[in-house]
Amino acid sequence: MSPGITGWLQRALVLIVVPLILYGALLPSMPLLEPDEGRYSAIPQEMNRSGDYVTPRLHGVVYLEKPPLSYWMTAIFFRLFGENELTSRLWTGLCAWGMILLTYAMGARLFNRRAGLFAAAILTTSVFHFLIGRINILDMPLAFFVTLAAWAGFRFVEEEGRRKLWVYLLYLASALAFLSKGLVGIVFPFAILFFWMLAAGKWRFLPRLISPAGIAVFLLVALPWLVLVQWANPDFFRFFFIQEHFLRYTTTMHDRDAFFLYYLPVVVLGFMPWLPFLWRVFRESRFRGTEPANRWGLSFLLAWLAFVFIFFSISSSKLIPYAAPLFPPLAVLIGAWFGTWAEGSASRNLPPGSRRWPVVIQSALLIAVMIVPPFLTNLEALRELAFLFPFSWLLKVLPPVLVLAALSVLPYRMERFGRTAWFFSIYLLSALFLGSVLFPLAGFLTPYKTALPVALAARDIVPKGEPLYQFQVTFYGIDFYDGVRTPIVDDFGELEYGMNRLPPEEKARFFLTTQEFFELLREKKELYAVTQYARRVAVLKRFAPRLEELWTNGAFSIFRVSCGTPPGTKP
Repeated sequence: MSPGITGWLQRALVLIVVPLILYGALLPSMPLLEPDEGRYSAIPQEMNRSGDYVTPRLHGVVYLEKPPLSYWMTAIFFRLFGENELTSRLWTGLCAWGMILLTYAMGARLFNRRAGLFAAAILTTSVFHFLIGRINILDMPLAFFVTLAAWAGFRFVEEEGRRKLWVYLLYLASALAFLSKGLVGIVFPFAILFFWMLAAGKWRFLPRLISPAGIAVFLLVALPWLVLVQWANPDFFRFFFIQEHFLRYTTTMHDRDAFFLYYLPVVVLGFMPWLPFLWRVFRESRFRGTEPANRWGLSFLLAWLAFVFIFFSISSSKLIPYAAPLFPPLAVLIGAWFGTWAEGSASRNLPPGSRRWPVVIQSALLIAVMIVPPFLTNLEALRELAFLFPFSWLLKVLPPVLVLAALSVLPYRMERFGRTAWFFSIYLLSALFLGSVLFPLAGFLTPYKTALPVALAARDIVPKGEPLYQFQVTFYGIDFYDGVRTPIVDDFGELEYGMNRLPPEEKARFFLTTQEFFELLREKKELYAVTQYARRVAVLKRFAPRLEELWTNGAFSIFRVSCGTPPGTKP
């Protein structure tokens, strides 16, 4: 087979076939996860039902924490293809796929095609990109548009403004990034370009980035929603810009603070299962000969990494998905490193055992994570979900375990055909591992991390027309799957802003305190409630002795609560 055909097949595999499977076909492999996926599915569902695409609503109340682009796109997919797990996650999956293509373009431009292809392959099969790129949250769309904007700005500066299309794309992508998750979508691309231009000695070109036509493009895309939502919600600017941007970043109001280097292990572990192979390349090459074809490319990538890492590290609000914009430039650098190493001769520097043992250690760690997942997720679930580990569940873990075993052996047998064969054997086995691990992961998460079991049970158990009260819990997926609005008891959280703007009658019907719930029980004599974990069930038992468990899966329970509060006792 000629080198040209081989190269085409490799590009098709990395840029189309594997992403189509991992970020498309496998999206419906598990129900929607709570609370994020339930939330970001329920909002576009409500948009389609109400016809109001300006003011997002969640659980029937105004929800202004985030901009609407992802809601709009998901609402479109719901209209076109129905409401299900695939359409809920499709926008995120498309953005993850777009990020892979962008990573290839950056690597090919800054280094060479091999570096771009390796970078795209590594990003596709890294654990972080795989997990964040297939769940319905806002971080992957934000990272995609930030990457597109920063890259467009780089190309505009690199070509010294000869092609205006790049600066227009910079502003367009920044507007879409803003509509994905707010002001960070504007700050990131322009700050990355600013610090890179200073470091590269191109600061005289900075004024050229201020484009009146580009600003017009930005305003044309972003301004209409801002005007309309402010018109409909006079408190929008204060809540959205001050509370949800400035105060979220500078304070611990959401209890998401963490140590300064929080994102360092996130990034390092996020590149599994490539870590031990990267270690080998590092020991054998020391990054020699990986200078970018474009002399400003390396400083651009380093400025990008430094700014984003420091920005999030000093923030008072830290979550793992925030790290998404760090992975494209890192993947390009690592891809260039692998590409240069692969062009060399067969390994002579390290004995075979020293190349293989890090892979074996990583495989053992990944197997441990698969077999004992509750220790890494929820200790309370571990106590209450011991039944999740019968022999049948362990059988589901067997395929990814076998793939990890092959990952420890097969690449080193393929190396006789060249280092590129070594690389692509790792790539394909990593993709197979990630695809196969979804099924045991779904088997573990479904009983306690998704609301689908509750929604299915409620259809058969709760009499038609009777509300199902969520007792001290909020599972948005119940409303999404069953198409109902369930009353919530004492777990208002992010709904409180919109809840307090409801008419009194509606608020009293759908948002109750625990005391109001038991007062209603005395009036109605019988209510249906769903809750989670023994401590909440104990509250129900304390104030409603006539408690009948109609259904449970060991995590969630649906009860018929009958009047029986001891005289003189107040909840």
